[in-house]
Amino acid sequence: MITSEDYLSGQILLIDKPMHWTSFQVVNKLRYEIKKAFNIKKIKVGHAGTLDPLATGLLVICTGKMTKQIDSFQGQIKEYKGTLVLGSTTPSFDLETDIDQTFETKHITSDLIHQTTKQFVGEIEQVPPVFSALKQDGKRLYQFARAGEEVEIKSRKVTIQEFEITKIEKLNIEFRIVCSKGTYIRSLANDFGKALQSGAHLSALRRSKIGDFNVSTAETVDDFLKNLASE
Repeated sequence: MITSEDYLSGQILLIDKPMHWTSFQVVNKLRYEIKKAFNIKKIKVGHAGTLDPLATGLLVICTGKMTKQIDSFQGQIKEYKGTLVLGSTTPSFDLETDIDQTFETKHITSDLIHQTTKQFVGEIEQVPPVFSALKQDGKRLYQFARAGEEVEIKSRKVTIQEFEITKIEKLNIEFRIVCSKGTYIRSLANDFGKALQSGAHLSALRRSKIGDFNVSTAETVDDFLKNLASE
């Protein structure tokens, strides 16, 4: 049984983030429920790496003194599994926004898809999506995007250790990626479409690993709350 002292001295919680929740909402919910369950006035709770609202999967959440370890967890290698759709793009590079352009796909073969992944393995330059929470000039990038304002986003170096195509079903391409901190899979999907002389956007994404932590050992928010109530 985990006590209030355990949470204050520091716990690592592995949570399987549900779709449509922000990472911030998950942290806020857990903080509120831990405080309520143990009648704690104040406790630090933070996550080691944001997931987009439309993504699911592993969130490493730290409480109490373990929040000091967040930076080290954030820097660890991550694994994602997802699906991208060929032949169309969206401004957000995923399904948060509607399709804005369509492209020819008749020239794209299975061999070309597999060969093109090789361009993205290793250290690459990547421009983060304008629909992201990154800050520039004191504002979140998505604030510029939603206001229809143009903003120049600087590219950054990220490392893709593995990029594997796991299934091709017409225009839907399932993949597995192992990558460094700071990699935007949405940007990778958009760039992959360009490399195919077409377009692409992300339709599903799930984070399966952060370092040695695996989503297979994570619990849902609901399960965590049930277990918390029984402690």
